[in-house]
Amino acid sequence: MKAVQFTEHGDRDVIEYGEFSDPDPGPDEVLVDVKAGALNHLDIWTRKGMPGIDLEMPHIPGSDAAGVVEAVGEKVTRFEEGDHVAVSAGVWCGQCEFCRDGDVARCVRFHIIGEHVRGVHAEKAAVPERNLVSVPDHVDWEIAGSASLVFQTAWRMLLDRGELQAGEKVLVLGASGGVGHAAVQIADYAGAEVYATASSEEKLGYAKECGADHVINYEEEDFASEIRELTGKRGVDMVVDHVGEATYPDSLKSLAKGGRIVTCGATTGGNPGAGLNRIFWNQLSVIGSTMATPGQVDDVLELVWDGTFEPRIRETLPMSEAERAHEMIENREGFGKVVVIPDSEYE
Repeated sequence: MKAVQFTEHGDRDVIEYGEFSDPDPGPDEVLVDVKAGALNHLDIWTRKGMPGIDLEMPHIPGSDAAGVVEAVGEKVTRFEEGDHVAVSAGVWCGQCEFCRDGDVARCVRFHIIGEHVRGVHAEKAAVPERNLVSVPDHVDWEIAGSASLVFQTAWRMLLDRGELQAGEKVLVLGASGGVGHAAVQIADYAGAEVYATASSEEKLGYAKECGADHVINYEEEDFASEIRELTGKRGVDMVVDHVGEATYPDSLKSLAKGGRIVTCGATTGGNPGAGLNRIFWNQLSVIGSTMATPGQVDDVLELVWDGTFEPRIRETLPMSEAERAHEMIENREGFGKVVVIPDSEYE
């Protein structure tokens, strides 16, 4: 088969699209004929290399994909040949105290397909049965292959970890990105008053289409000052901040008394000043969140499949142009998801 791959960490020029050994599915795995996959910022970090993660090389990136079941292992019971499926990339052990308690996203050995182990940006992928969800036949491959990671992450972060309530005010930073545009839709669905930031008027227009009530161009305005003005100096109840060092201090400034930051990442760096004086004086909370449980994945993807939520596709490219796809993510070009399709499937 052909696969997106790299043999060393580095800049975009380490990416190749070439021959790779066909996957050999195990007894509890499903062989998927991949029709489409999507990039996440995680793919950029994985390509560049992250401390503490020693990858088997060559590495195939990609945590999101969808396709048709081609074959199943002898222990597989949920799927059969011809089924439409999408990847849910979180992997858990099933044995630790958190798994036994039902919250597998806190598994002590939790890892992610495409980040810690080989991913699914290839013509075929062998995926554990429990890491697949059924996709209705009417759902387009680009939608099925781009929804899972960002919508499950935003769903758990806002509704489970953040306990967002109807009528609350929530600020979503980076609303043009994958998690950001999913968070805007979920916050609107939950009945919150949604504030969103982006870097251009075009992106802000898309954010409004996704459900934002108020938008702020962070290239032209200080978003913390704008939030204080828009809320009558009160602040918002929740800030969704997956940006990190560049925005964290202003995220704290944007919160009302008793407010909370929810975060699932730190694309600009993970070590900002703690801001403890503001945290204790205003009685703020900083809440981390990673991926989701299988039940949460099912809940949010059902709302994608029925059209309640929509992954916005900024570009669809053949996998041979994966280098360009990475460039779009790194340079924050466009709004929503970048999808890659095996060259053999691309039209």
